[in-house]
Amino acid sequence: MTEDHQQIDIAAIGTPTSHIPPESGLMGRMVDRISYVFAAGIVISAAVLLYEVFMRYLLNSPTIWAHETTVFLCGLAFTFGGLYCTSRNSHIRVVLIYDVLPAGTRRIFDIVISVISAVASGFFAYAAWHMVTRAVWTPSGDIRLETTGSAWSPPTPALIKIFIFVVMILLVVQFLILAVNYARRAKG
Repeated sequence: MTEDHQQIDIAAIGTPTSHIPPESGLMGRMVDRISYVFAAGIVISAAVLLYEVFMRYLLNSPTIWAHETTVFLCGLAFTFGGLYCTSRNSHIRVVLIYDVLPAGTRRIFDIVISVISAVASGFFAYAAWHMVTRAVWTPSGDIRLETTGSAWSPPTPALIKIFIFVVMILLVVQFLILAVNYARRAKG
C-alpha cells in the first residue's frame, strides 16, 4: 500500500465526516448529544422487529404491539433527523449556484436561507399545532390522546404529533441561531 493510500485510510478512520459548526451554538451541541437517544430508538425498533419475527414464525404467537412500536420509534427518529441535520448544517441544498459564489456572498446566502427556513419552519409549527389540538383535546376541551384504533391502541399518533410540533419550534430556534451567528461572522 502506498503512502497516499495509508493517509486516506487513516483520514477515513480518524476524522468524523461531519461536525457541529460553531454557528449552531449551544443548541446544536445539545441536539448532537441527544441524537444518540434517537439512534438507539432505531436499534431498539430493529430488535423489536426481530422479536416479532421470532414470535410469529417460530412460536406462532404474534404480538399486537411490535409494528406500532417500531413505527413510533422510527417516526421519532426521522422527525428528529431534520433538526439533527440542521444543527450540523448538513441539510439538503442545491449547490449549483452556491458553490460558485464568493465567500462574502455565500455568507449573505447563509443568512437569507436560514431566515427563510425559520419562517417556513414556523408555518409548519403552526400547522403542527392544529394537528396537536385535534389529537390531544376533545371538542369539549377534555384531554384525550388520539390512539391508533388497533387492538393495542396506544396513543402514539398524539405523541408523534406533539413531538413534530416541538421539533418544528426547535427548528425555528436553530435556524434563527444560525442566521444570527452567520450575520455576526459576516461583520467580523
